Amino acid sequence: MIQDIGKVIKKLDSKYLRSDLVDFEVGDTVKMKVKVEEAEKVRLHPFEGIVIRKTGRGLAASFTVRKISFGEGVERTFPLHSPAIDSLTVVSKGLVKRAKLYYLRDRIGKKAKVKKRQTQ
Repeated sequence: MIQDIGKVIKKLDSKYLRSDLVDFEVGDTVKMKVKVEEAEKVRLHPFEGIVIRKTGRGLAASFTVRKISFGEGVERTFPLHSPAIDSLTVVSKGLVKRAKLYYLRDRIGKKAKVKKRQTQ
């Protein structure tokens, strides 16, 4: 009985899961276009930053992106399968040893950077 409920939930969730997003990890720099509704128009707002957190799974998965804008740190949390995300691309892969990069909040300037992973 409980297994049947799990199958029904997975079937319902599968309609809303996105398959067009690229795989990315914590520490990667991502560039994304976010749909923003202004009056009756919808425009695409660019947002580029470092992924400092990924959490959840399935439809409940979300991630947090941090960038520095005019000397001030800005963080936004997005549901992974949100229709508000128009596109998401990975600019560079980061070399990190932690699952959450909250220590970047206390860093300023060059210290707030993440080393890039060498790709061949």
